Amino acid sequence: MMPNFVENKDIDKGKWDFCIKNSVNGIIYAYSWYLDIVSPGWNALITDDYTTVMPLPDAYKLGFKYIFPPPFTQQLGVFSVAGITGEKVNLFFDKIPRNYKYVEMNLNTLNPAPNNHFEKRNLLTHLLDLISPYDRIYSNYSTQTKRNLRKAMLNKLEVRKDMSPMPVIDLFRKNRGREFKHPATYYHTLNALMNACLKRNMGQIWTVLTEEKELCAGAFFTGSNKREIFLFSGINTKGYQLHAMTLLMDRFFRDHAEQEITFDFEGSLNPDIARFYKGFGSKEIIFSQIRRNNLPFPFKWVKDIQFRRNRRDFR
Repeated sequence: MMPNFVENKDIDKGKWDFCIKNSVNGIIYAYSWYLDIVSPGWNALITDDYTTVMPLPDAYKLGFKYIFPPPFTQQLGVFSVAGITGEKVNLFFDKIPRNYKYVEMNLNTLNPAPNNHFEKRNLLTHLLDLISPYDRIYSNYSTQTKRNLRKAMLNKLEVRKDMSPMPVIDLFRKNRGREFKHPATYYHTLNALMNACLKRNMGQIWTVLTEEKELCAGAFFTGSNKREIFLFSGINTKGYQLHAMTLLMDRFFRDHAEQEITFDFEGSLNPDIARFYKGFGSKEIIFSQIRRNNLPFPFKWVKDIQFRRNRRDFR
């Protein structure tokens, strides 16, 4: 069945979310309420029966219409209850309207890259299956991770679950966030997203306190479709020194062991962070990022430079 371009106001959100929930590759980023927060006014390509869909998170900039990866959204692409094929992915990408002068999209791990006129590069995520007993999960930790975990357990740290996003957001903003200088809208969006996930019982906030009851690390996990995603975290210098994040992750895995869940670290382009993820026994999984730049000069040239530079990791 051929996909059609559908404006946001005409999307049946109930049918859309039913499709994502039952898709072979459904993921939380693609639910309508999630997209409403990270990309207000998003449009879509949809088959008449809503069995296959593709969100088009878009905006205007300098008078040009473009598609872009929204914040806090690692993967999108084509989702289907009827299975994914290369032919289906190609069909959808052929239908992206030409008035989008710039297209940049991260596909999901089950989407083959389209054969259409798109530039492609590979990105990485790190996945860990939690269906095994905890002892088996632990046995796959690296020697360094086990050593850091033992150190953390001697530091009298307290791991607990919380319900308030702002302490973790502020922890990031006052520490690593200084490097990135995100605008206030970035944190407003994150706060709204975390609260929306918590409201739907699709989010968890875990924190670590020092012996003095000082917050030193925190993480936000969100999930659906049998996948838990490490979406956001904050840590300060003391948290690093005490190996607080190693302890937090280990407790999360212990708590969720023997469940039919795939844990997604969301990958990293930073080799040190990637090493941290691999230390828990995760496996590297490749997914595709595609791009088409039909902007006129000099906008085309400027965007190409921005694209090559924009590979920093925001965690």
